[in-house]
Amino acid sequence: MSTELTNRIEEEKAILITVSTPNVGFDRTQEYLDELSFLIETAGGIPCKRFVQNLQRPDSKFYVGSGKIKEIKSYIDEAQIDIAVFDDELTPSQIRNIEGALGCKIIDRTHLILDIFSKHAQTAHAKAQVELAQYQYLLPRLTGMWTHLEKQRGGIGMRGPGEKEIETDRRIIRDRIALLKEKLKIIDKQKLTQRSNREQFVRVSLVGYTNVGKSTLMNLLSKSEVLTENKLFATLDTTVRKVVIENLPFLLSDTVGFIRKLPHGLIESFKSTLDEIRESDLILHVVDISHPDFEEQVEVVNQTLAEIGADNKKMLLIFNKIDAFTFVQKEEDDLTPMEKENLSLEDLKKTWMAKNQIQTIFISAKNRENVEELRLQIYEMAKKIHQEIYPYNNFLY
Repeated sequence: MSTELTNRIEEEKAILITVSTPNVGFDRTQEYLDELSFLIETAGGIPCKRFVQNLQRPDSKFYVGSGKIKEIKSYIDEAQIDIAVFDDELTPSQIRNIEGALGCKIIDRTHLILDIFSKHAQTAHAKAQVELAQYQYLLPRLTGMWTHLEKQRGGIGMRGPGEKEIETDRRIIRDRIALLKEKLKIIDKQKLTQRSNREQFVRVSLVGYTNVGKSTLMNLLSKSEVLTENKLFATLDTTVRKVVIENLPFLLSDTVGFIRKLPHGLIESFKSTLDEIRESDLILHVVDISHPDFEEQVEVVNQTLAEIGADNKKMLLIFNKIDAFTFVQKEEDDLTPMEKENLSLEDLKKTWMAKNQIQTIFISAKNRENVEELRLQIYEMAKKIHQEIYPYNNFLY
């Protein structure tokens, strides 16, 4: 990517638009927009203003009401906004209608996530996976799309296949999708062979919501240098390292982070990457306990694990970032019900998280707090699994 294009991306000013439905509420809507703002920053944009409309359901024509569209249009013209980002997946007709009304580049949450994946893809494998997901997303949205691309080349949402020539049509894209699928089938077979060659080891996978500290933990446990950044989806390619705790060797993999509304096309195209999780013996589910909505993040990860068929694995729940955890101390005479933000870390340890059937530990990977206890817990679980898989090969103990 040229310096000129990179500068254009970094200079793009974005507005955030969402609908707050009765079952979501104001606070959660703001948390969702916080995440969308972080996604925009990760893509290289500048979040400028948020527009929220309370509706029973998104409008079928403009996503928001016609009055709100006029308000947004006025702000776009006044502030010279480059891009409007919607926190839901828009239909092809909504994109055309909104673009006609606002006169600026329109992308939805799915398109934004795909763009970030495209930006962070480094290997040929990851690039092929992302390109496939992008084309599958673009195919039903081709009507009127290329005129838009002719006017708005480059920038957020325009990476990868978005930069192809205007004469690209459905036939060419379908051919490209078929070619990418065949390419990924070959890679899948190669990955399967690689995994089968590692069968003599217990396999452990780090999973979690994006940006919860998995790669930092990977570096601590494996003493390696996996990329760690305060960005969403900094890790796309699965990293596998051999780890030895006490006298027990096992394979530890760090995988792509999950997120709310992760595009289904990405899950499909990243099948071979997610197979590393599906075929693991032990899952280390890392949670950012300092995040105000960590409980929903836990649920999102559990749902994604179920979707890929990995919800029946032995699991260790690791609550990370206790160094950043804060709570609001209630006054003694405050009679309002206790809320999550009023619970101390010790209170949380005594709740269902520490009492459920899944083993739980609280750590700070950044400050290395309780990391040795974590290593011991992983060792005990991995040793038990090794004894179950290889009952006649227990000389290690």
